[in-house]
Amino acid sequence: MKLHQRLFVRLALAGLLVSGMLPIAAQADTGGVRVVFTKGGFIVGVGGGEGVLTFHGRHYRFNVSGMSVGFTIGASTTQLSGRALNLRSPGDIQGNYAVIGAGGALAGGAGGVQLQNEKGVILQLSGPKVGVELSAAVGGVTIALK
Repeated sequence: MKLHQRLFVRLALAGLLVSGMLPIAAQADTGGVRVVFTKGGFIVGVGGGEGVLTFHGRHYRFNVSGMSVGFTIGASTTQLSGRALNLRSPGDIQGNYAVIGAGGALAGGAGGVQLQNEKGVILQLSGPKVGVELSAAVGGVTIALK
């Protein structure tokens, strides 16, 4: 590519960035997340719950559902809180999140997870787990705004 062609390409890309047509990392933001999730099962674990995203001072309620396949036995309720990274709008939290992990609780304990959806949103959550559950499973979680 000739020098004048490279210069033209660079100027065109710079123009798109300035106009907002190309996303840049500085446009992404972070929100606070709280989730209550109840899970139970034997071999196949099924769970659900609800949560709240706090983003730019507003609260957005959402539903959470999920399933895992592997070694799961028992039931637990986890109250998670943390943050959602790479948000451009509240709707970005919606989607399917991949989960791979192992954990357990016996009459109380702690749980923590990091998830990512297809839009690049990363949830970093942790909190207390109550119940009797042992798991080493692969699963997924779906979040939908109410």
